[in-house]
Amino acid sequence: MSEAESITLTPKAVEMAKQKVADADAPVEGLRLGVKGGGCSGYYYVYDFAKKIRPQKDLVFDFDGLKVVVDNRSIEFLKGAVLDWEQGLMNYGFKWKNPNASGDCGCGESFDVG
Repeated sequence: MSEAESITLTPKAVEMAKQKVADADAPVEGLRLGVKGGGCSGYYYVYDFAKKIRPQKDLVFDFDGLKVVVDNRSIEFLKGAVLDWEQGLMNYGFKWKNPNASGDCGCGESFDVG
């Protein structure tokens, strides 16, 4: 898989994801990232713990020891995207910079690919 077909996590996103995985209530394989239909712009980003890896359906990326799992349908929407961690006065969390998104909603949680 070429870099353009892959995803990237910034060092801060990796650091925060590692903390979240370490704080999980049950043992997990890593962080699961994905895309689902819905939201105010058509699609929204999904963040979850990867409880298991499905060999025929999941791609697994390693970022400095952090396993990131993306299903093979979601990767089509995330190719070339960069996941960062933003922290401000009023909010904090993961934030995508997605070249596949033609627009997004004001909250940044959903996007359109039209």
